[in-house]
Amino acid sequence: MKYLNFSLILLGISCNAPTTHESEVQVYQPNQYIGEAACIQCHQQAYTDWKGSHHDWAMKLPNDTTVLGDFDNATFTADGENYFFFTKDSNYYVKTGKPGKEEEYKVAHTFGFEPLQQYLIKFPDGKYQVLRASWDTKNNEWFNQYAGQKIPQDDWLHWTKGGQRWNTMCAECHSTNLKKNYNLPKDAFATTYANETVSCEACHGPAGGHLNWASKEKPTGDPQIKSVGNSQVKQLNQCAGCHARRVKLTEVMKPGVAFDDQFMLQTINNQYYYTDGQIKEEDFVVGSFVQSKMFAKGVTCSDCHNVHTTKVKLRGNTLCLQCHKTSYDSKQHHFHSGTGESTKCVSCHMPTKVYMGNDVRRDHSFRVPRPDQSVTFNTPNACTSCHEDKSAQWATQWVNEKYGTQRANHFSNHLLVAANPPYNEDTKKEVLQFITNMNYPAIARATAIEYYPLHSEKAEFDMLLTALTDSAALVRYHALAKFQRYPLKKKLAVALEYMEDETKLVRIGAAQLIAELDLTKLAPVEHSKAQASRLELEEMMRANADFPLGRLQLGDYYFKQQNLQKAINEYEMALKMDSLLTPVYTNLATAYSTIGQNQLALTTLTTLLKIEPEFGRAYYLQGLLLYEMGQANKAIESLRKAIRLDSLNYRAFYNLANLYYIQGNYKQANTTIQNGLMLASGDADGIQLKKLIQAKIK
Repeated sequence: MKYLNFSLILLGISCNAPTTHESEVQVYQPNQYIGEAACIQCHQQAYTDWKGSHHDWAMKLPNDTTVLGDFDNATFTADGENYFFFTKDSNYYVKTGKPGKEEEYKVAHTFGFEPLQQYLIKFPDGKYQVLRASWDTKNNEWFNQYAGQKIPQDDWLHWTKGGQRWNTMCAECHSTNLKKNYNLPKDAFATTYANETVSCEACHGPAGGHLNWASKEKPTGDPQIKSVGNSQVKQLNQCAGCHARRVKLTEVMKPGVAFDDQFMLQTINNQYYYTDGQIKEEDFVVGSFVQSKMFAKGVTCSDCHNVHTTKVKLRGNTLCLQCHKTSYDSKQHHFHSGTGESTKCVSCHMPTKVYMGNDVRRDHSFRVPRPDQSVTFNTPNACTSCHEDKSAQWATQWVNEKYGTQRANHFSNHLLVAANPPYNEDTKKEVLQFITNMNYPAIARATAIEYYPLHSEKAEFDMLLTALTDSAALVRYHALAKFQRYPLKKKLAVALEYMEDETKLVRIGAAQLIAELDLTKLAPVEHSKAQASRLELEEMMRANADFPLGRLQLGDYYFKQQNLQKAINEYEMALKMDSLLTPVYTNLATAYSTIGQNQLALTTLTTLLKIEPEFGRAYYLQGLLLYEMGQANKAIESLRKAIRLDSLNYRAFYNLANLYYIQGNYKQANTTIQNGLMLASGDADGIQLKKLIQAKIK
């Protein structure tokens, strides 16, 4: 199968700009950004295609051409917030807030254009916030992206807070050569960019050296274009940084650098995706695409999309028939009449979901609908997405009648098992085999590692060792992360081996594994490797420190190094950024307890339980803390609640059984430890406690 390839050179236009004297030519630094105007002369067609695209409109200064919304004294009210849009002295303004508390803001930039346009407001400390009210460019009306939600002022998602902050959430993928320049101690920004929008150099890299080469009468040497997407890998390196849900590893995104050296791709776990891997949260495209058979077969972004216009190359089923048999475009295949939506390939194989209030996006995992999985696991399927009045059971029966009862092997069969613990012996075996079978997508196998509840069994340890040799960096990283449960001595041997991995993501994973280690205790050669990977880990944490989760990560890092006051400072900053980020409370309470501030720890957990009263881990920690404070009966009550809310928390069973044993309630202790060992049959501490309890019963 021959696929189309994209290359800058395919334009067929000479890059040699005519000159008379080389001395008159402007000389640029090879890494200098020079702006798209310098590209037009030789790349007119590419520029024409790009002009007016989503990339071109990513961000602009506001004027009568770029502002699409109605600012002619327009009013809008949504969820208790009033908006008044108007112009003054050729500038655009919005007055908004709760009735009687409205404030006036000047629009600093437009943001996007279709199907919605947003507006940026400049705030103190270099922060730019995205206004909650947006302009619907299809229906020509104001709308609220979070319709029906009254978001409080201190919520991370409020339009004045971090979840709607341009610098944090949007900037580097809507501008060229963006440098966030975040000041951690001050929680402030001095953000800069080479070009306000997504220009040529955002994808192809700085063109200074290329222009030097193009301007010579007799060009020689490398044309200096760093990123030309003429292969799947190169295109993903160009596109994936902005079209994937991911975590940054570096402070500045650079075009053409390998994805795994700049980002960690988000796994398809059930926090962000449905348990079979279909899109749920705003997952963008790459996490779906790398699950697909299309990806496995080498399909590139440019096989379907014009990379400069960003539009699909062909309309309707013609796009798919570039590669697939024409028989698929027939009633004999899809069993639907006419030429409507039901007969389009994408309707069944790329179902949609709406994001940002009105932005319809397609799932790029290109999967066959599986209503049978919907019946068992409550996952969505394309059939009942259209036939809303029908059940998944109806759809399953219909598919069986038309296509037979046998379904092709698909990774989701095993991922669904991995996502639904507890595991019996058969499911353990199935998931372990799935993780190490490289015929399945790496992102799905990495997710299964993330799900797997380790119980110190040899088969699990062997699986991790095999996963560490996987060709996919994402799998190796998540295998390393799973070693966190092992003693430092055992972790150290593994970490040292992978601190010189070819991929930055894996080296960072190795550094995370021994974050608590005093590196001065290592031999000189080992110290050098460990220090280099630790510096990469610290860069990653700085790159994400303007996120509450980034501050949480910093807090955990300092906690492991026993720098408890720094850890507490970071945890407190995380809660200042987002008071609803519940994992911070448990870690902060643990830090308080460690320095002997038990009452502060208890208050922190009490605050958490007011926010999330069904959070089992909070009750578990509360139980441990109450016992330490001499309140054994209350501790037992909390641990029982912890088990009721989280029946997979083995340590809750173990500690509750231990408390019953100490109190002499041996029968209850025996029942509790027996139930716990069903989750961790090989746990040495649990087995020993069971022996002690049963000795008392006898």
